[in-house]
Amino acid sequence: MALFLETSTVLLRRIKDIRPFTAKRHRVKGKWATTLPKHPPTRLALQHFDATYSAQLGDLWPSVRVALLSERKYGALLNNFCHNPDLEELQAQGCRDFINSGEANRSYLMFSSASFKQGSDLGAEEDSSRVSTVTDEEEEKVESPVRLSPNIKCLVFPRGDVTRFKPARPDKFGLLSYYLMDAASVLPSLALDVQANHTVLDLCAAPGGKALALLQTQSARFLCLNDSSVSQTSRLKRVLHSYAPKELLTDDKLRITSVDGTMWGEIERNSFDRVLVDVPCTTDRHSLMEDDNNMFSRSRVGERRSLPRLQEELLLAGIIAACPGGEVLYSTCTLCPSQNLGVVERAVQLAEENHGIRLQVVSLRPLVRMFRNTFHFAPDLHLGEMVVPHLAANFGPIYMCKIRRLT
Repeated sequence: MALFLETSTVLLRRIKDIRPFTAKRHRVKGKWATTLPKHPPTRLALQHFDATYSAQLGDLWPSVRVALLSERKYGALLNNFCHNPDLEELQAQGCRDFINSGEANRSYLMFSSASFKQGSDLGAEEDSSRVSTVTDEEEEKVESPVRLSPNIKCLVFPRGDVTRFKPARPDKFGLLSYYLMDAASVLPSLALDVQANHTVLDLCAAPGGKALALLQTQSARFLCLNDSSVSQTSRLKRVLHSYAPKELLTDDKLRITSVDGTMWGEIERNSFDRVLVDVPCTTDRHSLMEDDNNMFSRSRVGERRSLPRLQEELLLAGIIAACPGGEVLYSTCTLCPSQNLGVVERAVQLAEENHGIRLQVVSLRPLVRMFRNTFHFAPDLHLGEMVVPHLAANFGPIYMCKIRRLT
């Protein structure tokens, strides 16, 4: 035994490079190893969220945290312009259209026939403070009836079912049967309440899920889709050509632009019946799961800190672009208050002070009642509504606030 050990030692001394004897999968180039970030963006994002969201959400944060770190749940936005070859198969697997299900329709019949004070079920004191932060008007606000487009359909698997959707198949005309997206991302398009002959602006339209939902309503007389990124706009065009027939993509019905959204108020003022402002944000779920294109990268600290200002400018531009009597829907996919209700409060204040525009918050509480068995909504939100992730229904986060322009 001693002779074997001595021989082995001598042999190892003679071998200057042992890499040929090391399995390839275990080799590490020193240069690469030293350049790996010690604190990847995903870890920095989690540390930031633990510090801020734990104080914001309290006892709710641990469950939201686990859900954010788990695989998200998707919905299948059905394409009305396609002969859907997958619909029967999906229904056989237990999928249901959460928008037009019997459960949602019962909620609609229960709550849409009566008028409610803004936030009436949250108490009178909270109601008054909620309104005063947005407008000086002391008149009573009422909840608008929920009018859902019968043409928007989105299939989801039952609560707790984490089955993945298969890739959509094209029909004989090459149009795909459904678009996979976070089902909660359909809610802003529903809440916008597009009616017949409305002109609609989607100010930050890429990558295209919400724009596609707006197109599915088949109600808008004219739809304008904008994104400041030329590459993102090209992607948006590819999405539309994969889901919509060419006759719907003509210039008299649809316009796609690539301009700075913050300048839109100077381009077209008082022009649109409905405006969707789905702004760039920290994208919480992506920030926790992907290091690529992560807003918490050290090289993007300045960009991240300036996000609320950019969001405020985009919302203000959307408000100016809306016509009097029109409505604006602001949305993000973050839990961050400074990017959500903080942006709404500042933009509304600037609209009144600098442009003489009076605004009124439209309660989304009826929408919450309608879909509370599909999504988990944050309780006691000061302004707007927010879907929070939950393991049983791992959608979101999605924040929404609807504003009506009075003057």
